Amino acid sequence: MKILRNFLLMLLCVVPMATMAQENTVKWSHSVTESGDGGYTVQMKAQMADGWHIYDLGPYEFITATSLKFEPSEGVKAMGEMRVLSKAVRHMDDIFGIEIGYFEKEALFEQDFKGEGDVKVAIEYMACNDSNCTPPTEEEVIVTLGKATDTPKAEVKAVKDAAGEGSLWSLIIEAILWGFAALLTPCVFPMVPMTVSFFMKNSGSAARGRINASLYGLFIIALYTLPIAILIIITRVVGGDAVTADIFNWLATHWLPNILFFVVFMIFAASFFGAFEITMPSALVNKSDAKSDKGGIGGIFFMALTLVLVSFSCTGPIVGSVLIKSTSGEVWSPIITMLAFSTAFALPFTLFAFFPSLLQKLPKSGGWLNSVKVVLGFVEVALGFKFLSVADQVYHWNLLDREVYLAIWIVVFSLLGLYLLGKIKFAHDSEVKHLSVGRLALAIGVFTFVVYMIPGMWGAPLKALSGYLPPLSSQDFVIEKYAPTATSGSGEVDINNAKYSDVLHLPHGLKGFFDMKEAEAYAAKVGKPIFIDFTGHGCVNCREMEARVWADPAVQQILRDKYVVVALYTDDKMPLPESEWVTTESGKVLKTLGKVNANYALTRFGVNAQPYYVLQGKDGKILGEPRGYDLSVEGFIDFLEKGLEEYKR
Repeated sequence: MKILRNFLLMLLCVVPMATMAQENTVKWSHSVTESGDGGYTVQMKAQMADGWHIYDLGPYEFITATSLKFEPSEGVKAMGEMRVLSKAVRHMDDIFGIEIGYFEKEALFEQDFKGEGDVKVAIEYMACNDSNCTPPTEEEVIVTLGKATDTPKAEVKAVKDAAGEGSLWSLIIEAILWGFAALLTPCVFPMVPMTVSFFMKNSGSAARGRINASLYGLFIIALYTLPIAILIIITRVVGGDAVTADIFNWLATHWLPNILFFVVFMIFAASFFGAFEITMPSALVNKSDAKSDKGGIGGIFFMALTLVLVSFSCTGPIVGSVLIKSTSGEVWSPIITMLAFSTAFALPFTLFAFFPSLLQKLPKSGGWLNSVKVVLGFVEVALGFKFLSVADQVYHWNLLDREVYLAIWIVVFSLLGLYLLGKIKFAHDSEVKHLSVGRLALAIGVFTFVVYMIPGMWGAPLKALSGYLPPLSSQDFVIEKYAPTATSGSGEVDINNAKYSDVLHLPHGLKGFFDMKEAEAYAAKVGKPIFIDFTGHGCVNCREMEARVWADPAVQQILRDKYVVVALYTDDKMPLPESEWVTTESGKVLKTLGKVNANYALTRFGVNAQPYYVLQGKDGKILGEPRGYDLSVEGFIDFLEKGLEEYKR
């Protein structure tokens, strides 16, 4: 029982500990006070979680000392040296053989300035407790001196899960449903009797049988989840958030993995239709199966490994789809969603291992399993085109516009409906002598879905599918385009000539910009605040927000008449001229529009997920707390109106 408890604790703690160490240990804030004669004092405050500390200013050779570098804008001058108001605890470190100072609970720093404008504060530190340390962390804060001091710039919170809590839960629920659905696939279902036979043979006492069944479930979860977790933890520790985000951004948006996933999905679909059989190498499966016969914990592990290997030919596409969907959000989402999928997948096997008698209540394998396999084949074809669509949008190939994508889905699901009615047969199908109530119900559902999609060919928004379809702006014929549209406010001619507007478009016919500098210049000219939309071509949640929230007439009216809208695509692969390249602090040169925008989001606001909405006023002032994925229309309107009130102050 002790082994089981320790393994469970390891599995449940590996992710939260790695996340908490970097996100909840130190919180920085700042305040500004006027000292008279045009002078201001900026106070930076670091608050540490219980048991954690940061080091003093050093310098140290092997330890990251705390560093604050103040970079005043034009018109602002630093006066004197930075003052450290907190007393550091000092002790002799036995490992390094030197005296080290560190701050506990909080650390205060002050710097005097003269003049009005912005001061950028670049902060670097490393947080430690008695057992471990976080990687060196860098943060950037913009402090405004002068007119904005009386109404300080709202603190920009680094909303790491900009995709939103609701979005993460929707990913978890979807992963759980896929996990249960995987049990019905032909590669997995036959493993149920094998599982029961193994645990009836090796159960021993009732208590030992329960422990073995629990270990079996945990091993299945670990074999699906830990490889993903290890990859993310290693990249995050070695390279930080930016490297991990780059990896998943590449996986989610680059043409190579997307085309590869598209091809893989088509191959699996062909296999499900009966063209050929996909199996793992028999030598690998047989070797694992042979080791499972040895019994004990090792035997249980290899039994779980055998299940994972044998079932991979059916669960592989599901796992790929779950992972790709979760990469558009927080980098930890893939671990959480894979944990949800594997838990749901492992639960039935664990229950059968606990209660072997349940097997008697299950239907026997037969023709119905092949029907499930064929239905999954149609679904694979439809989902596979999503990957091709992402590559098409990101690289502006214009091969798979919205109406072409919809036409493919309409045909695919029409064929699925005909299959369910028995009008289409595949090589391994059993003869359908009569139509069951279940097949009829499924056919009705499928044809209803087809009818729902048809108006989309003429521009219907299809809100329920907004996250899966290419944007409406990619469609050639939309009835709404030929109807009278509302004016876009003053300066429409300038907006119509916006940079990149030949390939990038805002939803619902809104006019705006795709370059931050251009948007800021125009906002200063017309006297409006800026609505910053950090978005992406492959961002499912962004399309949902646009279809469900932006589509509201009140939201459109505010965005059209009261704000200057700028959409910053973080995954666009458009190459930039050398004059617009950006070099990061690490020396990496960013040469594409998406990488430059993603770097701006990360360095300015501390986010690497979309959607993320920021309201910006004069001189870069942030008008309230930014907003992530949230489908509340009322909440979004309130967010916009509060930004307008703050702008007028």
